[in-house]
Amino acid sequence: MKTKNFLVSGIAGGIVYFLLGWLFYGILFKDFFPPQEESMQAMLLIFLGCLSYSLFIAYIYTKWAQISTITTGAQAGAIIGIFTTLIFNFFNMAMNPEATYELFAMDAGISIVSSAILGAAIAAVNGKMG
Repeated sequence: MKTKNFLVSGIAGGIVYFLLGWLFYGILFKDFFPPQEESMQAMLLIFLGCLSYSLFIAYIYTKWAQISTITTGAQAGAIIGIFTTLIFNFFNMAMNPEATYELFAMDAGISIVSSAILGAAIAAVNGKMG
């Protein structure tokens, strides 16, 4: 595994994923996902979650799959996004009485699209770094 590729693509992906979350959840779909506490600690934790997810995908791409094209990165990102969003949303539905099937479906769609874009970004960085 190329450690430099993993770290650079993972960090770049974390920034992309954080900005996508702001775009989708904070602007485009804010009526469906009302903002929670917007403290610096909350934003830091959200960013760390985005960075962790991005590093997870970057690890898969650089260590196991050698994904370095935008198309393949987007496809793999979407597949990873399908499974991670299903895991999260099924647990959320079981434990959160306020969760609805409408929010489940909307979050799943947003997560799949975001993960595909994240995957494309990570693969693009990997491709540029060789």
